[in-house]
Amino acid sequence: MMALKVVVDFVCCQCGQPLNVTLQCEGKGLSSDDAVAAVQIPCPDCQEVNQVYFEPHGGVRRVSPYCGFYQRFEPSLN
Repeated sequence: MMALKVVVDFVCCQCGQPLNVTLQCEGKGLSSDDAVAAVQIPCPDCQEVNQVYFEPHGGVRRVSPYCGFYQRFEPSLN
């Protein structure tokens, strides 16, 4: 199995803070020429989560706000 350490530089999509992240990537898909991976990274400045799409060589394809579904339990009204 192929493994890479990838350094990704991007700007937070909410506050504009520049971020530098080192990621450990593993898997068979890394050997593909058109491989793209995605990761959710919280901004240490504003705490918003960025969805970062990147290539194995470190090129960033897109950064967008993470729109994950968070399950919150609330007390019943009855």
